[in-house]
Amino acid sequence: MTTFHIPGMHCGGCKSTVEKTILALDPAAQIEFDMPARKVSLESSADTARVQAVLAEAGYPAAPA
Repeated sequence: MTTFHIPGMHCGGCKSTVEKTILALDPAAQIEFDMPARKVSLESSADTARVQAVLAEAGYPAAPA
C-alpha cells in the first residue's frame, strides 16, 4: 500500500476529485482516505510517480507520506 500526503485535500469535493483522478488511471485501485490527516492510501498497479503526476495535474500535488 502506498500513502500520499495531499495538503490541498480538505473537503468532500476534494476527496471526490482525488478519487476520480486515481480511478481514471487505475479503475481497480483500492483507495482509503484519512481526511483529518489529508492522506490517501492506495493499492494500485499504477506507478507511484504516475499517480503523483496525475494528482498534480488535477491540482492536488501529493508527497509520499
